[in-house]
Amino acid sequence: MEEYLALIEGGQDEIIEKKSRFIGYTASVATEEEANEFIESIRKKHYDARHNCYAYSIGTGSQPLLRFSDDGEPQGTAGKPILEVIQGSGIRNICIVVTRYFGGTLLGTGGLVRAYTDAAKAGIAASTVRLKRQLIECELPMEYTDLGKIQYLIANTDAEIMDTIYTDKVLLKVRVYAPAYEQFVKAVTEATGAKVPVEKTGEVFD
Repeated sequence: MEEYLALIEGGQDEIIEKKSRFIGYTASVATEEEANEFIESIRKKHYDARHNCYAYSIGTGSQPLLRFSDDGEPQGTAGKPILEVIQGSGIRNICIVVTRYFGGTLLGTGGLVRAYTDAAKAGIAASTVRLKRQLIECELPMEYTDLGKIQYLIANTDAEIMDTIYTDKVLLKVRVYAPAYEQFVKAVTEATGAKVPVEKTGEVFD
């Protein structure tokens, strides 16, 4: 995966459905342990609620770890709808807990699905989400005479200078969007007559 949506800051919001309160909470989680800790924190906060239903997605690959729970609601009416909201949002490494305070009126299967779906969406809407892209980190050592040419090239490609170190030569630390990396290396090689090497140092999502 070359890019994905990430939760930068969790949020919360609630909806009311026939006097039942549904409060949607979101959190960024990198492991199953973190997800379970978040779920437990909401359970403790709302120890008097009838249900604390949840779903989470962990991992940025093609097959993320997916879990959900109806927490006593009729099967398929709470956890799965929350998970479907997560999958539809495209956000990875996220946990959503929806707390329900029963209002005295039964909602029926369809009503529950809608309420848990809407509460999960409300939680996401109250959160801060950002696109993260796969970036390749590299270093370009060069003579001062090549600096201007390389700076111009970087400014016109999907790359960014993260640091510039001046000694007897110049060392640029650069991040390049992964799909553009091979073309970037080719462009640097052609522009400098292969005088400036592109040395890969790592990969990050940012």
